[in-house]
Amino acid sequence: MKTSDFNFDLPAELLAEHPSEHRDEARLMVLDRKTETIQHKLFKDVVDYFDEGDLFIFNNTKVFPARLYGNKEKTGAKIEVFLLRELDKETRVWDVLVDPARKIRIGNKLFFTEDESLVAEVIDNTTSRGRTLRFLFDGSYEEFRAKLKELGETPLPKYIKRDVEPEDAERYQTIYAKVEGAVAAPTAGLHFSKHLMKRLEIKGIDFAEVTLHVGLGTFNPIEVEDLSKHKMESEEIFIDEKNAQIINNAVEANRRVCAVGTTTMRTLETSVSSNKKISAFHGWTNKFIYPPHDFGVANCMITNFHTPKSTLIMMIAAFAGRDFVMHAYEEAVKEKYKFYSYGDAMLIL
Repeated sequence: MKTSDFNFDLPAELLAEHPSEHRDEARLMVLDRKTETIQHKLFKDVVDYFDEGDLFIFNNTKVFPARLYGNKEKTGAKIEVFLLRELDKETRVWDVLVDPARKIRIGNKLFFTEDESLVAEVIDNTTSRGRTLRFLFDGSYEEFRAKLKELGETPLPKYIKRDVEPEDAERYQTIYAKVEGAVAAPTAGLHFSKHLMKRLEIKGIDFAEVTLHVGLGTFNPIEVEDLSKHKMESEEIFIDEKNAQIINNAVEANRRVCAVGTTTMRTLETSVSSNKKISAFHGWTNKFIYPPHDFGVANCMITNFHTPKSTLIMMIAAFAGRDFVMHAYEEAVKEKYKFYSYGDAMLIL
């Protein structure tokens, strides 16, 4: 399989700048893998495809406001700092991306507040835009994290050209988000409303949760034509004993097991054993799923519409078949479905 096998024309106006007015009223394209048929629904209709005892598996990661703006010492130049991950809690050292990067060198200081209560010093270069920062803050760790949250902005993807709006803080977060650590939302889950969750519950559908802290690697373009040469960035995942058991019970009972999102699917496929069992797990995954791939746990999935040549469309193609998926995407463009993080959804049965 080559990267170019997953290319298609995506008109710019189909990239969603805003979410649908109500979470569960985004559009839903339903793909049936057996019959290779396509239906057009609303997301809240998802409840009609599941029965008592079926299982939804959610990624409960929580997005933190990872985008900060600071000023470079002496010149006062405005610098965007995107927090990627905390490397050391004690010394407040973080991996970040900076923009514009050419102006930021080791030893530079960045000031985030007028009163200089939060300052960062550049202590290393990691990639062309990557830097390691040591934050200087006079206060407890809790106060430091609260300050980052206060100054940080919802990390909407770069393709969204508008300014961040107050509603983004809530809408770029799933309603079941619990474990803070993601710098991008697991977007398939954004369509679930409290009302829809209640309807699923009343129908007797079970829920399980896993955690994958989504990193920016999700958005990295593939630079190689040969997929076997592409390296995914590592992301941290957790599955506890209780949720592993819920998942295994549903698989054993031959129920419909629905992975909500590509991040949930990657977590499951990383931790499944050769006998199709999930074990409790805490570690890192850089698993890259592309055709052909034998899926071990979920037999259906929910996902948003992804951009051309992305690792995400490749996983969907591995699950539903490349030709069928590319045909469905042609249909989505024709029917003007909205793409990407705030876009519409697809249910693959």
